[in-house]
Amino acid sequence: MPFHLHLVSDSTGETIGSLARACLAQFEGVDVEEQVWNLINSQRQLQLVLDGIKENKGLVLYTFVDETLRRTLEDFCHAESITCISVLRPVLNGMATLFGKAPAHLPGRQHVLDAGYFARIDAMDFAMMQDDGHGIDRLQEADVVILGVSRTSKTPTSIYLAGRGIRAANIPFVPGIEMPDLSLLENPLIVGLTKDPDSLIAIRRNRLHLLSEERETAYVDPEKVRSELQEARRFFARLNCPVIDVSRRSIEETAAEIMMLLARKKAAKKK
Repeated sequence: MPFHLHLVSDSTGETIGSLARACLAQFEGVDVEEQVWNLINSQRQLQLVLDGIKENKGLVLYTFVDETLRRTLEDFCHAESITCISVLRPVLNGMATLFGKAPAHLPGRQHVLDAGYFARIDAMDFAMMQDDGHGIDRLQEADVVILGVSRTSKTPTSIYLAGRGIRAANIPFVPGIEMPDLSLLENPLIVGLTKDPDSLIAIRRNRLHLLSEERETAYVDPEKVRSELQEARRFFARLNCPVIDVSRRSIEETAAEIMMLLARKKAAKKK
């Protein structure tokens, strides 16, 4: 029988879903059935949630900021001997103590259409327009320019960064094709992505298979791929830019490394 996990939120459920996935990743071989209850903002809606929890008892995680709904859920879980955890309350209490100010208790405030939201939309539009070497004339407007040979996850990394409000452009490194003069760029952080040859070849072969292309080409030739990676590394060295090996990194980990490099660059500018 699977373990039941109830994720209850008065907003989109994005916060609690991300937290649950991060925690569940630490438990291998556990069969968990998630019950997602989002946009719960009335007693009538909450009653449907309580009925569902009673039918399939399990751990309850919630992100209510409304005190009345919170008490109703906690009282119900206490009466039914069900573990119920508020994932926001300890953080809110800590911040309230530090700031000397009570929280607003308004659900979904992280999703308001503020300047940060429109900055993320702008960054997403920028990443799409500057994808795969397009829009070279606008590189100076980028926060980061990502370089790398084919299939080093340049585009998904750029899109992920855009979701964090970071304007990212990416340019493929292709042997024999002249690269733009990046030494003239003053604003953007330039980052090179690389990968070990074997995993790169495997990914490229899979890509060709999806395209129904079974012929052996220089694109997957081991000697040519190693040479391509070496040329790219020499180019990165001439630029004196940081290089990230993405062989065993997820998109999120690569983006996190880039965001850390950006933070260091900004901190250095302030000194």
